[in-house]
Amino acid sequence: MDTVKLPFYAKASLFLIGLYFFITILYIAQGIILPLVFAVIIAILLHPLVNFFVRKKINRIVAITFSLVLTVIVIGAFGQLLFSQARQFSQSWPILVDKFTEILNNTNQWASGYFDVSPRKIMAWVSQTKSELINTSGSVIGQTLLSVGNGVVILMLIPVYVFMILVYEPLLIEFFRTLFGADNRKEVSEIITKIKRVIQGYLSGLFIEAVIMAALNSIGLLILGIDYAILLGIIGALLNIIPYIGGLVAVALPMMIAIVTKTSAWYAVYVLIIYYIIQLIDNNYIVPKIVASKVKINALVSIIVVIAFGALWGFSGMFLSIPLTAIVKVICDRIEVLKPLGFLLGDTMPTNAIFNVKLKKKTTKKPINTPITT
Repeated sequence: MDTVKLPFYAKASLFLIGLYFFITILYIAQGIILPLVFAVIIAILLHPLVNFFVRKKINRIVAITFSLVLTVIVIGAFGQLLFSQARQFSQSWPILVDKFTEILNNTNQWASGYFDVSPRKIMAWVSQTKSELINTSGSVIGQTLLSVGNGVVILMLIPVYVFMILVYEPLLIEFFRTLFGADNRKEVSEIITKIKRVIQGYLSGLFIEAVIMAALNSIGLLILGIDYAILLGIIGALLNIIPYIGGLVAVALPMMIAIVTKTSAWYAVYVLIIYYIIQLIDNNYIVPKIVASKVKINALVSIIVVIAFGALWGFSGMFLSIPLTAIVKVICDRIEVLKPLGFLLGDTMPTNAIFNVKLKKKTTKKPINTPITT
């Protein structure tokens, strides 16, 4: 039977239509997909701990339960610390708004004299901005409470998913081995093992980096005497997890707090300098040795996937963008047809002969000494 070969534009159209429907499904079903993705990642992280307890002759179900309880305790302690700091910040929010309004009033007097603008127009804009800020903060609090409610539901589902994934891990692995046929069992096992190592190495390195960054940020802000230093340091470390974008937001928050709470605007400059030094330490020492050595993804792809997953799934998508891209790269590197895509995602620069021009050395011919005959 003759096979019909489609032209390029037909193949491209089918690919774009399929990609559109695939992204639409990911967006619509994010309430189901996101908890499962987080559960799989957490299960991969807890896998070594569960195996450790199993090697100690502990029943596998008991080992999984104990590992989950330890994880919940650690996350709960961290959440309690963050919540206590956030509660102090929320109590001081009206004071911060008043101080910010005072700064705007002073700026109003300076701008009206320098730019020859009517102070009434500026004051009308300031009052409108203040009312919008208060109304926005109220709506943001309502949206935050709604998000927290949805997050609580998701958090209740994730431990159940993690427990089931760890219990049925042999069944799931055997399913993937059988799915791709007996001839590919070895290659599928290698891909699963590689994915486990990449995710465990990357997220454990990311956790170490976050702890170090939170400590450095908090110490730097405490030295400057910035209010809410611990909260801002932790938030900065969490935002720093998002590549390239989180660092900009992380430094903007303490600078705004410094402008509002301190008498001199120079404190905001000091905050910027300290965060710049910390970022240099992070980019040149912490990330290359702890995080980047686990995942080989180039900077261009990292920026694109962070923005794309952020538009698709919000903050959760930004966090999951790099691990999911790392999984895709591992799969592409192991499949012959997809190896060009894996090479595109990586950070290995090709050696181009154009940039490796070797200069030929000029050689001078020595005269041949001919014997003189007499």
